[in-house]
Amino acid sequence: MTREERDSIGSKVLPSDVYYGIQTFRAIENFPVSGIRERPEFVRAYILVKKAVAHTNMELGVLDPERGNAIVRAADEVLEGKFDDQFPVDVFQAGAGTSFNMNVNEVLANRALEILGKNRGEYQYLSPNDHVNCSQSTNDTFPTASHVAILTRADHLLDTLSVLSAAFRKKAEKFQAVHKSGRTHLMDALPLTLGNELSAYGSAVQRSAERIRDRREALLEVALGGTAVGSGANTPPGFTERAITHLSDLSGLPLVPARDSYEALQSRAQMVAFSGSLRELALELIRLANDLRLLSSGPATGLAEIALPPVQPGSSMMAGKVNPVMAECLDMIAFQVIGNDTVVCLASQAGQLDLNVMTPVMTHNILESLALLNNFLPVFQVRCVEGIGADPEKCRYYLETNPILSTLLIPKIGYRKAAELADEASRKNVAVIPLAVTKGMITQEDADRIMDQSLGKTGKTRPVS
Repeated sequence: MTREERDSIGSKVLPSDVYYGIQTFRAIENFPVSGIRERPEFVRAYILVKKAVAHTNMELGVLDPERGNAIVRAADEVLEGKFDDQFPVDVFQAGAGTSFNMNVNEVLANRALEILGKNRGEYQYLSPNDHVNCSQSTNDTFPTASHVAILTRADHLLDTLSVLSAAFRKKAEKFQAVHKSGRTHLMDALPLTLGNELSAYGSAVQRSAERIRDRREALLEVALGGTAVGSGANTPPGFTERAITHLSDLSGLPLVPARDSYEALQSRAQMVAFSGSLRELALELIRLANDLRLLSSGPATGLAEIALPPVQPGSSMMAGKVNPVMAECLDMIAFQVIGNDTVVCLASQAGQLDLNVMTPVMTHNILESLALLNNFLPVFQVRCVEGIGADPEKCRYYLETNPILSTLLIPKIGYRKAAELADEASRKNVAVIPLAVTKGMITQEDADRIMDQSLGKTGKTRPVS
């Protein structure tokens, strides 16, 4: 069974059982690109926009209650997940997202028609453009829905990062008394504790979360009400404030009108800034993952100061091998986040004059980054961070044989003699502090006091609020 629909450039025959219409069908034909559809959180955000606008249009008298309430009911059914398969538009689509906006308009229109006892495609009675899209343009609804979807998933990520940071701090408390050699330039350095290192990782995650939270705030400004170019053409008086109030109530977000509706259509700077905060998080996660890989390397020929949980065999050939696979996966996810941010940056500068038409790919990449992080970080926390073990004896051995401990003798013997002592200890492969005692440079009491003072200081770190 089929039905025929017509738009401004011709007609198409569609399967009769689909709720989308001719413009969605054209998008399917025009953009068979990736097979990736818009994410569920973005579909939900767009439906919330349409529902908020339908309520507003009825209140302001530009949409009659019969049609308006049918659109609202159809929106509620979509939000319940009844029509998830009716949004087939590829994420790589027409500029600005017109294809997907019309996909949403057509699904809501055709379901609303059914609710009113009409047939799908009877657009002369209830139109995707004239009724569902009343007082709107793709140009203001797409970025508005983008902000709502990103905000929702950003809040999830902030919760995720808070728990991950706490997991690092909890592990740091456990290992606060495990003294070890520090390393700078990948070379031996002054002592600290394993707890100091892990606590710093928790602080790094927390700082990343703070940057994300700061950038999130700018997304609370939305473009809804600007319609095509920011002028608000074809909207009734009072539309913007009322529609955004409805959308805030529906989404649970304290949304506000854009301070400049023209700028809100031209610029995607707020999305770029938020994407940048995800890139900054990714860079920190790469650093932390690689540190964990280094600290657990070996076990016979690496550092092996810590042990990561063995979650799977590490080789199809080498028996008994276990690899840091959770940290490796985190690296790959973080690389993807950085790549996604590069696309966002390029898309942002590609906006011309009164509209950035590249918003669809920006939205997709940011939401993908959020999904990757939200999906994996809780697994990484449980299957890696919470299971980190330590080898205190190996840490102590590296520390005691570290020639850089001669630095602690500088107040007593001076920099030059300390450097010469470190060189001699390295050549003879002996511990530097006992060598200083043997050579009469310090007493054993001096040595004990110096080491106790140094190791005592390594156990102190400011708590993370």
